[in-house]
Amino acid sequence: MELKDIKAVYFVGAGGIGMSAIARYFLKKGIMVGGYDKTPSALTHQLEKEGALIHYDESIEKIPYSCKNPKNTLVIYTPAIPSEHKELLFFREGGFEIQKRAQVLGTLTHSLKGLCVAGTHGKTSTSTICAHIMHQSHLDCNAFLGGISKNYGTNYIFSENTNYVVIEADEFDRSFHWLRPWMTVITSTDPDHLDIYGTKEAYLESFRHYTTLIKPNGALIIHKNLEMKADTGKDVKIYEYSLEEGDFHAENIRIGNGEIYFDFISPIESIKNVQLGQPVPINIENGIAAMAMAQLNGCSAAEIKYGMQTYKGVERRFDFKLKNDKIVFLSDYAHHPKEIFESARSIRQLYKNRKITVIFQPHLYTRTRDFYKDFANSLSLLDEVILTEIYPAREQPIPGVTSELIYDNLKEGVSKRIICKDNVQQYIKEHNFDVLIVLGAGDLDNQVGQIEKILREKYHCEK
Repeated sequence: MELKDIKAVYFVGAGGIGMSAIARYFLKKGIMVGGYDKTPSALTHQLEKEGALIHYDESIEKIPYSCKNPKNTLVIYTPAIPSEHKELLFFREGGFEIQKRAQVLGTLTHSLKGLCVAGTHGKTSTSTICAHIMHQSHLDCNAFLGGISKNYGTNYIFSENTNYVVIEADEFDRSFHWLRPWMTVITSTDPDHLDIYGTKEAYLESFRHYTTLIKPNGALIIHKNLEMKADTGKDVKIYEYSLEEGDFHAENIRIGNGEIYFDFISPIESIKNVQLGQPVPINIENGIAAMAMAQLNGCSAAEIKYGMQTYKGVERRFDFKLKNDKIVFLSDYAHHPKEIFESARSIRQLYKNRKITVIFQPHLYTRTRDFYKDFANSLSLLDEVILTEIYPAREQPIPGVTSELIYDNLKEGVSKRIICKDNVQQYIKEHNFDVLIVLGAGDLDNQVGQIEKILREKYHCEK
């Protein structure tokens, strides 16, 4: 189905961060958007305000009439939706064109210059930094992001006057194999989603195959010393980056007084005194990758410096809610052991002499089963670890797999406890904190607003 033939688009799982970005794309195009999601959220309510018709129970009757014509309705679904979902079955039996989210993004990368960011972790921040640099430059871009950009208040950036589209390339369910990147960053390949891939080798092979999809005369910007082997065509340029080594890296890093500056070293043009608008150490490396991709496509040194300085971050990515001498409170989406290690290391750099407490909600039974020792090692970088029950997402419980696996492997000297998610707010009322971080990709983040309110009252913080 070509874009000109589409009169309506229906989303089965409209409220996901990736799905909602595509919904916004079609809304901007003036196309009718309908959809289903299991639970209302801030994202779905915002989509409704923007014109989407969304309902929250499986009901063929509630599908908008304009989305029931198979000749001009495109149906998009997320892999998290079960195959027996009533509405999905209705569309399949009715002969509708049904595509995964990644297929739609892949179609866009065939006609536009796709600047894609893949990796186990770091891809949301890296792609959002790159999108901000590009969008405020003379090049501009569209962008489909895996988080809500604080600069724009959305996960989708729209522009009619550009040939570039920035995309977060998701390796879950091998979705990124639908893409045809013009250029891509690969941030990391630490094994994840082993419920899908089975083995580390299969996971690494998936990334290798992804590198074969880069368009001729494009580029791969890959983190130095990754275990995977790239397999690009001869006409694809390969660059390496990291914090302190590679074609692109940083020198003269200065962290202090709540600010971060560094020199960006590049084979094209080095840039001195780059300031991080969101001064978090982990974003130095993310920023290097983003700047490399922007520079390779023609962004000037002045545009790159301004983009980095004005970058405000992503919601749920090192997202500070309170920051003063009495209390620091932030939330972070990190849910893989390596992500947690990097987050913990960054927050330890920022607050060397303060007690750091983490409340962590493990995400998925399979991930907990596969990596509980790694989770424990990463969390042990902090002073106090509070664990809640596992967030199941799409999974059924696995016998013997609970948060206690992580708890039992935390290093000696770390203060630790397990509490029920429903008791978190009461626990915070009854205990004192210095630096507090809520960590994970589950639904504990829904309580962050209320936790902030409790802490503001408790520590007499002004709004």
